Amino acid sequence: MTSYLRSWLYSGTSAVEPAPTPVPTIQEISPPVSDSEDGDATETEQDDDLPPAFPSLNSAQRVQSSRLPRILTDSQLMPPPPIPSLSSLRQPGVPNTRGNSLVVPPSTTKPPPKPKKGKKVALAPGHSPLDWAALKSSGADLRGVDTLLRIPPSVLKQHNKRDDAWSAFNGKVYNMTAYLPFHPGGEKELMRVAGRDGTQLFASTHGWVNVDFMLDSCLVGFLVPEPS
Repeated sequence: MTSYLRSWLYSGTSAVEPAPTPVPTIQEISPPVSDSEDGDATETEQDDDLPPAFPSLNSAQRVQSSRLPRILTDSQLMPPPPIPSLSSLRQPGVPNTRGNSLVVPPSTTKPPPKPKKGKKVALAPGHSPLDWAALKSSGADLRGVDTLLRIPPSVLKQHNKRDDAWSAFNGKVYNMTAYLPFHPGGEKELMRVAGRDGTQLFASTHGWVNVDFMLDSCLVGFLVPEPS
């Protein structure tokens, strides 16, 4: 009896115990293999990273650039002049009869002529440029007229005396009578233009002087043509 119960109790152990759970496994999935070989695939990926050719190999710009003329150097465009022989060089003291010499012409080696300087005279005391400026600003009547006039050459010609000296400069007529003893070149030189237009003579002797500022207080009118 005892052996029977023991066999009955232990005979169902396998049925009572749960079956062992299967352990899942990881299956590796390989990437699909392309038709091309591995070396070709690597080169294709590298080509995709390179920029395209510009201009393209079959473009019109690339065809035209291949037809450009060859660029010449400076020596090919203009060859240097031939070196003259010793016999062709200009000798000192011998005039140059050849036109291809590189020697400086004699005309450019001469010093320029010195400008002519006007002769100055000794002025009387109290007749310096500062004294003339003081006389102009003193309010003295240096014009001798009440209003500005239109003066033709025939009227200007009448004022050619030492005590009545008019002259025209750049179209303006001035009464130079009060300025005669102040002129650095002397009264004689200034009387050369008394009664006439002295623009040309003034420009040839001291054109750098501002005559309008020097004789502004002596203005009497403007030079006009003769009435018809």
